[in-house]
Amino acid sequence: MASAGSPSSARRAPQAVQGLERVLWAPRAWVANRWREGVLLQVGDDGNWAAVQTEVRAAPGATVLEGPALPGLVNAHSHAFQRAFAGMAERRDVDQDDFWSWRDRMYRVALRITAEQQRAVAAQLYLELVRGGYTQVCEFHYLHNATDGSVYTDEPARMARAIVEASREVGIGLTLLPAVYERAGFSQPTLREDQRRFRAGAETVLAMRDAVRRSVGYGAEASGGPAVQVGLALHSLRAATPLAIDRLIAGSDGAPIHVHIAEQAQEVDECLSATGLRPIEWLCRYASPDRRWQLVHATHSTPGEIEAIARCGAGVVLCPSTEANLGDGVADLPALLRHGVGLSLGTDSHVTRSAMEEIRLLEYAQRLSKQVRCVAAAPQSDEPSTAERLFSRLLQGGCRAAGFALWGLQVGARADLLVVDTASPALLGVPASHTLDALVFSSPVRPFRDTLIAGRWVTRDHRAEAAASIAARFAQTMQQLWQEAPSS
Repeated sequence: MASAGSPSSARRAPQAVQGLERVLWAPRAWVANRWREGVLLQVGDDGNWAAVQTEVRAAPGATVLEGPALPGLVNAHSHAFQRAFAGMAERRDVDQDDFWSWRDRMYRVALRITAEQQRAVAAQLYLELVRGGYTQVCEFHYLHNATDGSVYTDEPARMARAIVEASREVGIGLTLLPAVYERAGFSQPTLREDQRRFRAGAETVLAMRDAVRRSVGYGAEASGGPAVQVGLALHSLRAATPLAIDRLIAGSDGAPIHVHIAEQAQEVDECLSATGLRPIEWLCRYASPDRRWQLVHATHSTPGEIEAIARCGAGVVLCPSTEANLGDGVADLPALLRHGVGLSLGTDSHVTRSAMEEIRLLEYAQRLSKQVRCVAAAPQSDEPSTAERLFSRLLQGGCRAAGFALWGLQVGARADLLVVDTASPALLGVPASHTLDALVFSSPVRPFRDTLIAGRWVTRDHRAEAAASIAARFAQTMQQLWQEAPSS
């Protein structure tokens, strides 16, 4: 086949953010886990891909993309309010600093952020995520109550609504995951005072799920934007009683269920002491997780536990930048890949907001711990590219984590894509065959010039219409939250 050229009769894409696109033509695009030439994509009235054709040399009337096209990634784990804490906990004046001391400082933000401020922070974060290569975010939401710990009597889901509003303002897809949070630990039957805003039992969370679904029109597009998905979450085994776990499972449907698990060695030790089992071992034995389940972090897991995850079909959400920032440890990526566990990415505390950086950190942590290179590559199965293998696996895992049946550049999936900026310094002169390798492992990079979500442009030529107003509100919120610099 001769290489496909840019069709002279096609129109160039406009610079401003427009309404629903209908027909797009990409010189190259990532289709079915490989680069394909001359890809014609048609958007249906529902904002999904109605047609995807490859090896198309000419497409009169189509919008010509200014670079190669990639599917957007799912950010499978986010605590939006923690974006206001990024960079605020990087000093140490005590002998020991770890996840638990970081958590105590993070609570100071959680205790004072209002719903209005939550929306401002989330909007800034979500726009940064779009620019970083994500078109869907799974919001693991446990900041439920008023600052004094009381339920918002007029609207119990007020903080959740702020998240929904922020996602719609930006145009990113959202999977909202309200979380059960009942106790401070395995041996602590109640919450600490500084956890008062998190209080929510299984019945509360199920009611919140239903209320949000009613308010957003579950499964329906919102003003032309992507539909809001709503699933469920358990903050962790230490924060939810077995009774609450049973009730949540009984009230669940086909939507995703996410849970923090085995992130910290101390958490594993406490679970062993309280139950006689490790966290993943306990979950697999007593909660019967299935393909709906996503285990967030799973950092401290044994080979037997990884095999158990694979058998039940649950997925694992890895958050490399946060796990590095908090000193969590390094997951057994080779074993997860070897057993075919579904994998997805999350930015968690948002110390970085770039998908390519997360993938790079995921691989680099393995190289540092194992003292070898290209750990995730699999030449024996004709997958010699670390970046391409990870990207493909993360697309598939993110689809399930967010609650979709289809994802990527295929008919029936939501019409999302990223247009690679080939003028980025990291890509100058790089052969087309190595585009993903350079996107992940050559930095700094401003990788994506345009982003399409549900058939509508959210960014064009690195610009978004609402960026200035979103940034201004975020800056004002940060000034309000940090009138005094945080102590160490």
